[in-house]
Amino acid sequence: MGAWRAKTRSVEWNYTLPVNVYPINADGSEVTAEYLKSLKLSDFKPIEKFMRDEAVRYGRESRASIEVRLGSVIVNQPPEPPRSANPLEVILWSLRMRWWSFWNAETVGSSPQVKLFLLYFDPARSNRLGHSTGLQKGLLGRVNLFATRDMASSNNVVIAHEFLHTLGATDKYDLGNNQPLYPDGYAIPGQTPLLPQRYAEIMAGRIPVSENKAEAPAGLSETLIGEKTAHEINWM
Repeated sequence: MGAWRAKTRSVEWNYTLPVNVYPINADGSEVTAEYLKSLKLSDFKPIEKFMRDEAVRYGRESRASIEVRLGSVIVNQPPEPPRSANPLEVILWSLRMRWWSFWNAETVGSSPQVKLFLLYFDPARSNRLGHSTGLQKGLLGRVNLFATRDMASSNNVVIAHEFLHTLGATDKYDLGNNQPLYPDGYAIPGQTPLLPQRYAEIMAGRIPVSENKAEAPAGLSETLIGEKTAHEINWM
């Protein structure tokens, strides 16, 4: 009942929604540890601006705000998501994740509040990261990121994507090849000519440039919230 109420109230947009981000040294390296020490709240403010700018486009500027809060570094590692799509394993992992979050991440103030656990990796050790996960039940996200300033802007794209998952937004790309799905995965599906697109739909994650090619956006300034995503988070 508590999870259902939080899920429902999170997209009522009656109040500013707190989004708590908690850095985690996922690989235990010194490089990652030093990077975590350098993180500041201002590093995540582009996510607030992205949501505010997109709210303006949908006429929701007065009732669609978020507040990013930077929490302390968490030492313990969150549960690993299951490798298979077995429904029972997914359900058990979800419960373990919510239980782990309850004991490892405190929040200040009333609910609902989103909790995003940011797992950072040294890019010299890990040049490819596993999929991140956002859970609407519990308003939780487990986000894999690179511990380097060069990737800070693209990291914010991943964080925003998983944050929107916690509000009920769905993926809009082909899971087989990561290509954006037309029309919902295109930022401007009515554009003429259709390709190349200038922006990525945030839940598709890539900018379609040809029928078989899409590029990762450099930052949130190259992304938009499409109409279906806006509908899913109760902006339409």
